[in-house]
Amino acid sequence: MDTPLLFVPRHPVLKKRDDFEDVLEERRRSSDLRYALRCYTPTLYKGLVPCKVSVLKSIVLQSDHLQCVIKQVSSESGDSTECVAEEASLILDEMAHRMQLSTVRFFVFTLSKAFKRLFRSVCVNEEGIQRLQQAVQEHPVVLLPSHRSYMDFLMMSYLLYMFDLPLPVIAAGMDFMSMKFIGEMLRMSGAFFIRRSFGGDKLYWAVFSEYVKTMLRKGYAPIEFFLEGTRSRTCKSLTPKTGLLNIVMEPFFKGELFDVSLVPVSISYERVLEESLYARELLGVPKPKESTSGLLKARRVLSEDYGSMHVYFGHPVSVRSLAEGKIKRSQYNLLPRYIPQKPSVDTHEFLNDAAFRLVRIQEENMVLKPWVLIATLLLQNPDGMDLSSLTEQTDWLRHLALAFGAFLDWPDHEACSEVISCSLALHRRLLSVSAGHVQLSVTDAPQVETTPEEAVFQRAVVVLSCASYRNQILHVFLRPALLAVAMQSANSSRKDDIYNCFNFLRNMFSNEFILCPGDSVQDFEEACYLLMKRGVLQVLEHEIVMSASGQSTLAFLCSVLDPFLQGYQVTPYTQCANVHYCAKVWGSVFLSFFLSFFLSFFLSVSNFQKTALSCKRTGKTHKKFPVFG
Repeated sequence: MDTPLLFVPRHPVLKKRDDFEDVLEERRRSSDLRYALRCYTPTLYKGLVPCKVSVLKSIVLQSDHLQCVIKQVSSESGDSTECVAEEASLILDEMAHRMQLSTVRFFVFTLSKAFKRLFRSVCVNEEGIQRLQQAVQEHPVVLLPSHRSYMDFLMMSYLLYMFDLPLPVIAAGMDFMSMKFIGEMLRMSGAFFIRRSFGGDKLYWAVFSEYVKTMLRKGYAPIEFFLEGTRSRTCKSLTPKTGLLNIVMEPFFKGELFDVSLVPVSISYERVLEESLYARELLGVPKPKESTSGLLKARRVLSEDYGSMHVYFGHPVSVRSLAEGKIKRSQYNLLPRYIPQKPSVDTHEFLNDAAFRLVRIQEENMVLKPWVLIATLLLQNPDGMDLSSLTEQTDWLRHLALAFGAFLDWPDHEACSEVISCSLALHRRLLSVSAGHVQLSVTDAPQVETTPEEAVFQRAVVVLSCASYRNQILHVFLRPALLAVAMQSANSSRKDDIYNCFNFLRNMFSNEFILCPGDSVQDFEEACYLLMKRGVLQVLEHEIVMSASGQSTLAFLCSVLDPFLQGYQVTPYTQCANVHYCAKVWGSVFLSFFLSFFLSFFLSVSNFQKTALSCKRTGKTHKKFPVFG
């Protein structure tokens, strides 16, 4: 195992973030209908005019790649090429978008009304928009937003329309197609529908990949998809999926495009619309099926206050720069471009590394609200806290988070107590405030008698909802927290021992948090630097020593990871208990089966012997045993 024998401080650069503009401010002062019907003239890639749906379909179906796969499938299945081609055409009809500006305008009008009721503000970084406007003119663009709510893709299209940017085509799950009327409207607003999994369906994969690559190569519209694949029910970044990322990078690998721009977008909510729904799903309640009737029933959310929303468009990431020195594009010249090729091991590693780094950028640009700090403290104090103590500790935690590089939206020129009071009021469904004491509780439950099981379930919903907000700030404390736990577990001040423990914990949590592959030493150095800067510890040549004033900070950081450590400790015991229980059950079943079989066999033999003896005495032949006669 490689260990850092000599510590060289790597100072993480605290990035200067862009300023924000509230895009709803203007919407509140002018007509939504006039805005939806305004002249929309987006700047396009190399001045191209978007093609008709029928033309795009024809290009995809006649492509050399798809024709090659059609012949392969025909040869393997024994069906005629015409039959397989017809199937490919039907797949494309089911999948493809049918963008219509009239439908987009209807959505813009409707969403303007909804957003003004749901949110106090929707803040966007204008410099990010300007960078995106430049990027779409130079290279094909892929938009990669974070995914915490159904609202994400609606807001993305709404903002691009607002700033005269090309509307994206969005990868959406088949679930939305079952929504009568709404599903078709989403298709006409740029959504294209794909299955959740393709299995071994070679033809479906070929149609899908060729459809995406054709739009990218021709530059007809930006492609938009979620690297995490699905909404995060815990509001913690999920391990990224690389299938679609490989598809959008392949035209560059094969020399069909000079470059592709990947734009990570971070979408942050002060209050998530689905907070209680997510908690119930985590507790085993089935996810409600997407339907138009369900959407209409959910309109009551329009009477709720969901605070503010922030959308941060990150710097475009060049695929050419990412791949430099990591991908040998010459390997793609050994076969004709249209012949399908499985990604090599090096390509898989590159895609995985790139995906993790893009999600890490999303995390770093997430705007955090004061409530995430409050939720973190309330979860560590399940019996509640005095309001004065909560205010004091929140202010301490705010300075710690800022020192670690958190992107915190804390109101200027407002007293800490005022900020906390506003946050408590917004999230009043998750807590109660009585006689200056703040505690997590169910405050909106009906005043009826409940069973103990129902009370526990409701309490769990509140705790998990609160934990989802705590999870939003985990990436800020993660690396220092891993170091704090490593120092506590190593029982040594030697740097190598602490690093080995740090590396073990990092590997253990590699599927739990966004930890870039191969960055163990860099993460260790970053954690050391951040804690040194706060005066929590001293890093010597061969030792790491805690300072006298660092105990409280290290104790807090250890408590941040404590729920996850306990979860990882409980899981093996649960599995062992399940195995032991299954062994007992199957042992009992086997024993019962064996005893019943033995008893039946014994009785059969006994009856057999009695019958045989009877036949011998009487000299008669028994119809069941003719041999004894």
